[in-house]
Amino acid sequence: MDATGTISRPGPAPQPVDGGPHPSLRVLEYFVVLSRRTFRGTIFGSFLSPLLYLVAMGYGLGSLVDGASSSGVDGVPYVQFIAPGVLTATAMQTGVFDSSYFVLGAIKWSRQFHAMLATPVGVWDVVTGHLSGTTLRALFSGAVFLAVAAVLGAIPSWTGVFALVAVVLVTLAYAGPMFAIAARAETDTSFTLVFRLGLVPMFLFSGTFFPVDQLPGWMQPIAYVIPLWHGSSLARDATLGTMSLWPDLAHVAYLLLWVVVGAYLAHRTLRRRMVV
Repeated sequence: MDATGTISRPGPAPQPVDGGPHPSLRVLEYFVVLSRRTFRGTIFGSFLSPLLYLVAMGYGLGSLVDGASSSGVDGVPYVQFIAPGVLTATAMQTGVFDSSYFVLGAIKWSRQFHAMLATPVGVWDVVTGHLSGTTLRALFSGAVFLAVAAVLGAIPSWTGVFALVAVVLVTLAYAGPMFAIAARAETDTSFTLVFRLGLVPMFLFSGTFFPVDQLPGWMQPIAYVIPLWHGSSLARDATLGTMSLWPDLAHVAYLLLWVVVGAYLAHRTLRRRMVV
C-alpha cells in the first residue's frame, strides 16, 4: 500500500490455501459481527421507525381515507395498501445508508477495506460481502416488520411472505449504486445531495403512500422508472395475494438489472480507487 492508500496488486487476489471459507464469506462474517455489536443503535431506524409509519399513517390517516371512501385505496383498506410500501421503502433506506458512510469510512477513516485487501480478500469479495451483509440486515428487519404487520391485520394474504423477495431486490438495487458513489467520494458532502434530492423524493412519489396514477400525468413516467416503485408493486401484489406471473416477473427483471449494474459499478469504482 502506498502513501495514497492505494494497494498495488498486479493480478487477481491470491486464493486461501487452507481450504477455509471463501474470502467473501470472511467479509460477510465481519459485517455480521459488526451488526451484532451495533444492533442497539439500529433498533429505531430498522424496526421502530417503519412500525411508527405503519401505525400513524395506516391507522391514523387510514381512518380518514377509509371513512371517505368505502373501497379504501385501490379496493383495500389504507393500512393494507401502505404496509408493503413502508416495507420496501425501509429496505431502500437500509441499502443506501449502509452503503454510504460505512463505505466511505472504510476507505478514508477507519480503513477496514485497506486491511481486507492486504489479505487474500479481493475487491469482488469486499463488494459481495458488504452487499450480502446489508441484505441480511434488511431481510431481518423486513421479516420482523412483516410479522408485526400481519398480527396487526395489515397483511391479508399468506403470500405476503414473498414480499421478502422484494426486500432483497430493493436493498441490492440501491446498495450497489450507493456503494459506487461512496467509493468515489472524497467527503460526505455528496451524501446530503443523494439523501435530499434522491432518497426523499423516491420515498414520497414511488407509490408508498398513494397509487402512482394519482400523480400528474407528466410525473407518472418518472415514478415508473424508479426501482422503489417496482419493489413496492411487487411486495403489494404479494401481501394482497394478487400476484400475477408476467407483471411481477417484469418487476423482478427490472430490479435485477439495477442489482447487476450496481454491483458492477461498485466493483469497478472500488478497484479504481484502491487497487493499482
